[in-house]
Amino acid sequence: MKRLLGHFTEVAFAAMRVAVAFNFLGHGLQKLLGLLGGHRFPITSQLGAAGLIETVLGALILVGLFTSWAAFIASGEMAVAFFLSHYPRGGWPVQNGGELAVSYCFVFLFIATRGGGRISLDALIGRGGA
Repeated sequence: MKRLLGHFTEVAFAAMRVAVAFNFLGHGLQKLLGLLGGHRFPITSQLGAAGLIETVLGALILVGLFTSWAAFIASGEMAVAFFLSHYPRGGWPVQNGGELAVSYCFVFLFIATRGGGRISLDALIGRGGA
């Protein structure tokens, strides 16, 4: 089974990277522009800054450009979000609503270690995306 599915590793990684980044970008657009049922926050506020970070990094990770750096910073933002917004409401993510922040944190950390992969702008322009 592993041998059979191994042929699809790069496609599966790219699909995961795109899907996660697309959702992350959506969170940013909610905060930054008030789109998708969100509420617009001033850019100078903590949530406004988070919206800017999520929009810019979500777009970069989505297309696979500067992927390792963008994903590393996004991972850090999600760790900060968890400890500032969720952890005070209880230690376990299932208690405090922080499951998504924790999941994003570790998925982005994984993406940071791999880069954009073979199916990315990083790979297309020769930035070592594979």
